[in-house]
Amino acid sequence: MNRWCKLVVFLLLAASLTGCIASQQQLRMERDLEEMKRRLANAERSLAGQQDTNAPLEGMARSQADLQAGLDSLRVEQQSSAGRIQDLARERDQLREELKLVRDDLGLKLTALEDRVAKLEQGGGGVAAPAAAGAPETPEGIYARALDLIQRDANYAQGRTLLQDFLQRYPQHSLSVNAMYWVGESYYGEKKYENAILQFQDVIQKYQDHPKVASALLKQGLAFKALGDTKNAKVIMQKIIDSFPLADEAKKAKGYLAEWKG
Repeated sequence: MNRWCKLVVFLLLAASLTGCIASQQQLRMERDLEEMKRRLANAERSLAGQQDTNAPLEGMARSQADLQAGLDSLRVEQQSSAGRIQDLARERDQLREELKLVRDDLGLKLTALEDRVAKLEQGGGGVAAPAAAGAPETPEGIYARALDLIQRDANYAQGRTLLQDFLQRYPQHSLSVNAMYWVGESYYGEKKYENAILQFQDVIQKYQDHPKVASALLKQGLAFKALGDTKNAKVIMQKIIDSFPLADEAKKAKGYLAEWKG
């Protein structure tokens, strides 16, 4: 009987100890769980704070990106405007040079006409005073006389000789480019197209962007066409359109290209 009593007491003590141990483990687990909840709450608050801090930074970044895009757009517009201004300046200079050449040619033609009128008046007993004997001829006078021989009299060889003499004596004269061009015209008038092409090429290479180059290109293209070389003629006409879009020669070149399309 005593043995059974001892056994019962032992079991009760064991159960009591087991219950105590289980209660301690449960408390420890609960404390750990509370600690984890606390740390999770702190982490969430920290993350929320960082998001609130990043929000203004993201806004500033977007504003900076928008500002940079606006500056880039303004820079592109400025470059475009500068390019247009340069194009207008080149076109203005080209037109000014063309007008100068036209004025010079017209002035020389007028001088030649006045000289012929004076000679007629002198020969017919007019009142005009005779020219001074042995007076040297001016460069402009030589050029005007040569141009008159080519344009009015179709005396291409003599006019060309005068122009070549003019170029040898006055290579730096402002009319040199015109003189070189009309040498080519004299060959073209004689249907010596190969010589004309070479002469016009001299004008093109020496003066490049000069307005008279457009006329030289046009006649060079027509010379190629006269020789049956339509391919080179078309290439030259297109070059006129691309290089001198505002010149009268560009309009003529477009007309020739349309005519030769077939």
